Amino acid sequence: MEYLFTLDYRLPARDCDPWQVAERLGAAGCTDALLGCGVSGRLALEFRRKASNAQQALFSALGEIRQALPGAQLVEAGPDFVGLDEIAGIAGLPRQDMQRLMLNHDDSFPLAIHQGQPSCWHLAQVLDWLDGHGGRWRGHPVTEVARVAQQVNLARQVRCIGPLNAELLALLG
Repeated sequence: MEYLFTLDYRLPARDCDPWQVAERLGAAGCTDALLGCGVSGRLALEFRRKASNAQQALFSALGEIRQALPGAQLVEAGPDFVGLDEIAGIAGLPRQDMQRLMLNHDDSFPLAIHQGQPSCWHLAQVLDWLDGHGGRWRGHPVTEVARVAQQVNLARQVRCIGPLNAELLALLG
């Protein structure tokens, strides 16, 4: 199966030459990604990777990048964080219909990870919810890759703060 995903990185100053970065990534086997380096010190990679599952696709890409650019820091894996416009586009619905669905099902629609302008959700949670409300997302590659991207992002965040407090976890339910 083919999986589409993005990985965004912050690069150390020594790794900011785009030609050298591309050469090193290619030598590590990372030849199935489009590279974007429009912002100095940042690297975005858009993958179209064949693998037996989404986890294998993302993990192999992460490993190749770690090998090629050991000082690079992962900023975000995607698709994960999405706004209402992106959700509507992925679901194939007009934005107004997606907003109506969200408002009409306020008691069950996934909680936003940021409420504001714009609000932001984890894509996998919204696709799971849509599937439970007549959608067609269960087993779809975008759902699988979104779930793994969410795990990667959450693992990165947990690593930044250290072990989770058991009392806090109990209070969250």
